[in-house]
Amino acid sequence: MKNLAPLLLAAALSLATPLAAQAACYADYKARRDSPLKLHYGVMQVSSCSSGAAKSEVAARLAQNGWTLLNVLSVFDDTGLEQRKANAGQYYLRF
Repeated sequence: MKNLAPLLLAAALSLATPLAAQAACYADYKARRDSPLKLHYGVMQVSSCSSGAAKSEVAARLAQNGWTLLNVLSVFDDTGLEQRKANAGQYYLRF
């Protein structure tokens, strides 16, 4: 039985790792649209928690909708999502 404990621990860790890797990632950003000038702050779910990859994804998705990315403020997980909801308003998880 003593030899089984390390094996069970290793198995449990190997099952937990893919779940952690699939955690949801979000980016909050600022964007603009010209003619007439419009600005907005928004929150978007992204496929990567890497700030560089998130910036590219946010810029591309905004561009499809006529917006230009000004900057990505941060990339975060579910724990930061609710606190940004009120500030993002209609741009909360819109794109």
